[in-house]
Amino acid sequence: MRRSADYRTAAAASRLLPSRGAIRCCRPAVVLLSGGLDSATVLALARAQGFACHCLSLDYGQRHGAELHAAARIAKALGAAAHRVLKLDLGQLGGSALTDRSIAVPTAGVQPGIPVTYVPARNTIMLSLALAWAEVLGAQDIFVGVNAVDYSGYPDCRPEFIRAFEALANLATKAAVEGRPLRLHAPLIELSKADIIRRGAALGVDFRLTVSCYQADAEGRACGRCDSCRLRRAGFDEAEIVDGTRYQDPLSGR
Repeated sequence: MRRSADYRTAAAASRLLPSRGAIRCCRPAVVLLSGGLDSATVLALARAQGFACHCLSLDYGQRHGAELHAAARIAKALGAAAHRVLKLDLGQLGGSALTDRSIAVPTAGVQPGIPVTYVPARNTIMLSLALAWAEVLGAQDIFVGVNAVDYSGYPDCRPEFIRAFEALANLATKAAVEGRPLRLHAPLIELSKADIIRRGAALGVDFRLTVSCYQADAEGRACGRCDSCRLRRAGFDEAEIVDGTRYQDPLSGR
């Protein structure tokens, strides 16, 4: 039997997260926040560890722009110290169904190989921007919600990529050269989608605030057919937690 997640975010999170008033005395960290359930869970985990979380989102011309509104809601709900949205139009380069509307988003389920929803170098670009902000803030910790288990075959979601980027960060920054090494945290990388959902629910994440769909409409309602929707729905089913996702067609969520 599925159980309902505890969506009383303020009450649930207050038992597990540092108070907003305590943020100033905490260590700063940069958290990449897309607006999806993975990055929301990572933010909750970082807050639970006592970090003052400076959330960074990227408006890169993605067709599912509703995720940026979701990111703002999540940052506020989970007590982020700051939230910034940087604009960088990767659509000018193309090469992905998420930035080029002439390329259809696949709806036939996860297929072998790297899908057309892969955005060339996206995570490398996002982490580079997070690294720059971390240097400015004097932060030594960066959190990202990449996952190598229930993912769509993206090469920049693998553990070896995370290790390589951390090594690069510690070669290429003034902070590291001066003895302040950077740590790149990917706490979800070996978790299943169901495990991520369970972890987030335990930390009081209100998943109704999140948007995962590659074709979400302006109101954040999901298509229910793309790879991301399928992985999300399967995760909630396996976790036996009621999925509060809003769908454009209610029947597509069944």
